[in-house]
Amino acid sequence: MTQSTRETERKYEAPGSAHFPRLPGLTGAGDGTSLADAGTQDLDAVYYDTEDLRLTRSAATLRRRTGGSDAGWHLKLPLDDDTREEVHAPLQEEIPGRLRELTLSRTRGAPLEPVVRVRSHRAVRELLDADGALLAEVVLDEVRADSLRVDGGRADWVELEVELVGDGDRRLLDRVDKALGKEGFTRLRTPSKLARALAETTPDTAPAPDRPTEVPAGSAGGQVLAYVREQVRTLVDLDPAVRRGLPDSVHRMRVACRRLRSCLRSYRSLFDREVTDPLRAELKWLGAELGAERDQEVLAERMRTALEELPGELVLGPASARLQAWDAARSSEARERSLAALTSPRYLALLEALNRLSTRPPLRSKASRKPAKVLPKALSKEYDRLADRLERARNKPPGPDRDAALHDARKGAKRLRYAAEAARPALGGPAERLAKRVKAVQKALGDHHDSVVARDTLRQQAVAAHAAGEPGFTWGLLHGLEQANAAARERELPELWKRVSRGRPRKALRS
Repeated sequence: MTQSTRETERKYEAPGSAHFPRLPGLTGAGDGTSLADAGTQDLDAVYYDTEDLRLTRSAATLRRRTGGSDAGWHLKLPLDDDTREEVHAPLQEEIPGRLRELTLSRTRGAPLEPVVRVRSHRAVRELLDADGALLAEVVLDEVRADSLRVDGGRADWVELEVELVGDGDRRLLDRVDKALGKEGFTRLRTPSKLARALAETTPDTAPAPDRPTEVPAGSAGGQVLAYVREQVRTLVDLDPAVRRGLPDSVHRMRVACRRLRSCLRSYRSLFDREVTDPLRAELKWLGAELGAERDQEVLAERMRTALEELPGELVLGPASARLQAWDAARSSEARERSLAALTSPRYLALLEALNRLSTRPPLRSKASRKPAKVLPKALSKEYDRLADRLERARNKPPGPDRDAALHDARKGAKRLRYAAEAARPALGGPAERLAKRVKAVQKALGDHHDSVVARDTLRQQAVAAHAAGEPGFTWGLLHGLEQANAAARERELPELWKRVSRGRPRKALRS
């Protein structure tokens, strides 16, 4: 059994001997805040990582801690500069299987072993408002760290932590920051006690970030690779959220897969395709495995909303109950498919390949050229492909073939949009405007495709209802509404596309 909380905190180097700050400007300054003594604690934590410190390098930590009020296993995952998510599991000897799973996207299956023991004598103060409500916890830690690695040493230091309570106001941290500065406390940038302990006890293996292959500054390859690395980090960071079923996590991870695939395709001239083509195929596989769950989420929500918006007199028979039963069965199956993919050797191999892509990119000589010479040409090709697909769809009569052609155009719109996103830092406003306008085309085509899928499902529901002796009227009505919605999206497309083509993107992107 695991529990999850968010912690927002800042760490400081204590000046000279260990002492608590008075926090001038907060306490005793007319704002009603005060510091209350909350006693002391003795904490003993053993931190785990891979031999090459993959968790620490990604700003994550896994520890087994005794003492204090929250003894147990803690996995901390970074969210932003000040905030991390902490997943807590009860105290036991071995690493809980659930926490081990949540580290997989970072460890990529490498064994976890003890690397550092950190013991802290902690003095606790509570920062209270005028009404006595707890705003933040201020702790002063006298730390002793012992390396558990070969030839490791020992380190001692004193640090101060200020942690907001719950969803506290982050502006309080800025006020505390100023007050601490007046007393000589210096903000620490090390993400955790573990990172500092490793740096000070085993300096030859300090957890510096992976040193990727140097790419010429300002080159086309550098611009595209920055986008690729961002998407790889996103995918890795979202893995634990998907495993825990957090809202929107599957969708966002699937989008990261699509962005990576599209980028590697649109800018394939910059990479060794013997490396990136198989990688694109594996990203397509992962996107498809995640897609079952995401598509079911979208379809069920669409149908549920449409049913709820109907006047009560038009809902005949147990339509809502039928929809709920259908969704429960399909969602469970799709969920199992997503989790099976994330626990497969194939997925771990993909993570390894993505790590190599980020740190040792297979760039071709063309990647060293200036972005203005390379990126507009790739965007122009994607633009022309999308224009051709839209033209083919327009020339087909209404029906399944036209629907399929519009779906192909939707895929082309995504590729053009993502290619423009990758080029935006180098090409500026023209690429940004292109991405924005193509997104509107993609959205219309996406709604059209969702309508096509919904109509097929609604027909199946009508058939099943009829076989069970239930009225099919409501399903037929919803089918008609979806057909009207799809027709409306098709009518919007010419004007949306005109906004894209009106800007003459090929010329604009070269300017």
